Amino acid sequence: MKEDNIIREKSFDFAVNITKLRKYLYDDKKEFVLSRQLLRSGTSIGANIEEAIGGQSSKDFLAKITIAYKETRETIYWLKLLYATEYLTKQQSENISKEANEICKILGKIQTTMKNKVS
Repeated sequence: MKEDNIIREKSFDFAVNITKLRKYLYDDKKEFVLSRQLLRSGTSIGANIEEAIGGQSSKDFLAKITIAYKETRETIYWLKLLYATEYLTKQQSENISKEANEICKILGKIQTTMKNKVS
């Protein structure tokens, strides 16, 4: 994987936004449990992508990308729950969820491509 790539950039920017959202939820909404889960899963996406980039083999790369995909799906769940419990407004939820869904689609495509190469 190239040094400059869209998923690396998107996942980093997303982690920054998740960190800011967690701070807002913690400081302004006094929400401590769900926001911690959101922070954990939302920031681990980029960390797993970085691990994939440094992977030792195609199988290792695929394994880390798969974990990043699963963490993205988990993050989408926490965002839905935060909206459903009225910690996030519709606009807040839609903005960050859009980013997460884009990352999820990209990771899904990478997985499909790599599965075909590894098989």
